[in-house]
Amino acid sequence: MAIPPLSHLDAEGRARMVDVGAKPDTERVAVAKGEVHMRPETLALIREGALKKGDVLTVAEVAGVMAAKRTSDLIPLCHPLPLTQVTVELTLRDDLPGVEITATARTVAKTGVEMEALTAVSVAALTVYDMAKAAEKTMRLTNIRLVRKHGGQSGDVINE
Repeated sequence: MAIPPLSHLDAEGRARMVDVGAKPDTERVAVAKGEVHMRPETLALIREGALKKGDVLTVAEVAGVMAAKRTSDLIPLCHPLPLTQVTVELTLRDDLPGVEITATARTVAKTGVEMEALTAVSVAALTVYDMAKAAEKTMRLTNIRLVRKHGGQSGDVINE
């Protein structure tokens, strides 16, 4: 199977923003996930609300939503999108131990929202780290990935 050419490179190999002007607006949805692994003691502090910086989960959820809205400011060749919804959910998991983050981004636009969902997860994970780093500096942000997407010319993608 041939690998398609990279759409963000022109004929001379220079970076460019893809022209999506001729594409129709369609409903687009993307779901991304990631994890912050930590010691069980740190997870317990988050669960108990015992960290000095405050409510880790609520702050990280809001940070993820805010980040999704600013994705085109952070990723140079991303198009600004009219997001219709962004949700960020954090789940405390003893089996990691740590926090699992799930972000869903929705729009009706000419291009997809994968980068917005991935950015939301990444910034939510960074926020968990920032708020809990006084308790532990060995936390690991891991497994940030696109879980699924819907809409657009490439169709649905289900990775999990």
